[in-house]
Amino acid sequence: MNQQDHSHWDTEQSSELYGIKRWGNSYFGLSTDGKVTANTLNTEVALLDIVEGMVERDLQMPVLLRIENILDAQIMRLNEAFRRSIKMLGYQGQYRGVYPIKVNQQAQIIEEIAAFGARYQHGFEVGSKPEMIAALSTLEEPGSLIICNGYKDQEFIELGLQAIKLGFRCFFVIETPTELPIIIERSKVLNIEPTIGVRIKMTTKVSGHWKPTSSDRSVFGLSATQLIDIVDTLKQEDMLHCLQLLHCHLGSQIPNIQEIRNGVVEACRYYADLVKEGAALSHIDLGGGLAVDYTGAQNNDDQSRNYSLDEYCEDLVDTLKHTLDEYNIPHPTIITESGRATVAYTSVLLFNILETTTFEPTNLPEPTADEHPLLIKLREIKGYLTPNRVQECYNDAHYYRDEVRELFKRGQVNLREQSIAENRFFDALHRIKDLLNDMEHTPQDLEGLKLSLADIYYGNFSLFQSLPDIWAIDQLFPIMPIHRLNEEPTRQAVIADITCDCDGKIDRFIDGHQVAQTLPLHPLKVGEEYYLGVFLVGAYQETLGDLHNLFGDTNVVSVRLNSDGSFDFAKEIHGDTIADVLSYVEYHPKEMQLRYRNTAERAVKEGRITARDRQQMIKTFNASMQGYTYYEKED
Repeated sequence: MNQQDHSHWDTEQSSELYGIKRWGNSYFGLSTDGKVTANTLNTEVALLDIVEGMVERDLQMPVLLRIENILDAQIMRLNEAFRRSIKMLGYQGQYRGVYPIKVNQQAQIIEEIAAFGARYQHGFEVGSKPEMIAALSTLEEPGSLIICNGYKDQEFIELGLQAIKLGFRCFFVIETPTELPIIIERSKVLNIEPTIGVRIKMTTKVSGHWKPTSSDRSVFGLSATQLIDIVDTLKQEDMLHCLQLLHCHLGSQIPNIQEIRNGVVEACRYYADLVKEGAALSHIDLGGGLAVDYTGAQNNDDQSRNYSLDEYCEDLVDTLKHTLDEYNIPHPTIITESGRATVAYTSVLLFNILETTTFEPTNLPEPTADEHPLLIKLREIKGYLTPNRVQECYNDAHYYRDEVRELFKRGQVNLREQSIAENRFFDALHRIKDLLNDMEHTPQDLEGLKLSLADIYYGNFSLFQSLPDIWAIDQLFPIMPIHRLNEEPTRQAVIADITCDCDGKIDRFIDGHQVAQTLPLHPLKVGEEYYLGVFLVGAYQETLGDLHNLFGDTNVVSVRLNSDGSFDFAKEIHGDTIADVLSYVEYHPKEMQLRYRNTAERAVKEGRITARDRQQMIKTFNASMQGYTYYEKED
């Protein structure tokens, strides 16, 4: 069939193929002309239109696109879902959300959460002094929550005490017993009464990638014995009334709602007994755990979840209400630290494909009278290839191809003959692959055949800088073309980045309820860019990225969608220059320019270049220092 005939293919098939309705959370969809759209405010905007706007503003690929409306919508959805559950179930407390800054510390994200979240008094969780400074300089709404986790020294505690005096609701969550004496001492010196929380070491175990953060071996939290020591110390200091929050954290990205409910029941037992001890508890912080369904499978796999946002909220509220009602304890303010679910959807990594490598025959000449016997053997494989002999043909193809390679090494076969052998080898393997598609059972040796014949699409990005979790923890992100989705994607491919590293590739993709080794993509068109998007990358990826091969931060664009279908470029940040990333690793760009100038001047004196050559070389060198670290296409 002619590859240009796509009349049998439509966008619904693309939608099903890439699963956009399953993982898009209603924020992403497809237009009738085959483009991925961002959807908020009852309108849709094609990502390709935004890309064209980027190009006009000299923002080259790769680009991290942030859609501010989606971040706002997630904050609203979370708070409103808890409000509905509280009202429906008759819960007497309220909900207060906090965003853990560590999930994505970028100023644009933090500022938007503070601005939009002010209507809900949505606060921040901080785990370090820099994060505390970010929170204090961004929050404006009096009464906003600041949850202080992590190790806290004297300066950290002083900042928190001053935050209390400024009108913020700042809790010091004690993670280790050594923190309490510092809190007591500094509060007395500054004459500011602290509000204290305690983090308990949960015994409830959860599934998912981050399950080690739960159970007895967790590195966080207080044991029962340490908790009693904290209570006794506060009693001795006449400060037990300062203990107003219980904190527990089961783990990040918890896929199973039943495990979350079990953890809440355990937390309630601690809460009830601390109240009996005399603690003035009024807040319960259930930590993070609200999962993002990266795969859209809606199950309890590590990268999915078997519950909706409404179910999550209802189960937390219902479990707290019924468990604490048994102890006749007033309902506390519910706090959650949903970071991943808040920011994941807001960011999309966009990049263009630079070129492809294919593993298929490109030159199959007619046989000649003096053709080498091994080439004849390779050509004859197709004559006896049948479903019953696929293993034999596979073995023969490898044997004859390897024999030709050995003869080439010894000079008994020339380069042209080796080229013919390689092409006939690929011809045989593709014929075998086509047969396997109709066979019920695939021989074990042939299970990796499709992957070995997959195209390589070279993307203009660094996996280590922009998608480190793919390399580090086998994270799956939805990946798909952002246009041409009214055409059938006829190629199967893996994606390589432009780093000089064999790990800089993506060969695990979302495929319904399974993981696929290849991604369906479209063949490239001459003179036309082909753009891919990696979705749900707003959590952790920017923070964890590194400078592998000295590829720096990408260009960043924040857009705001309008109800009339238009969009505004709210913010734009040009990515790191070469000079920037060199300075990060202790080079001094001005000194480098001077040394290069001296090298060029020496070449003039030695007669190897002219003075005019020198000037052009220095001009090119200096211009490159201010250039983008990624592949730049000339106009």
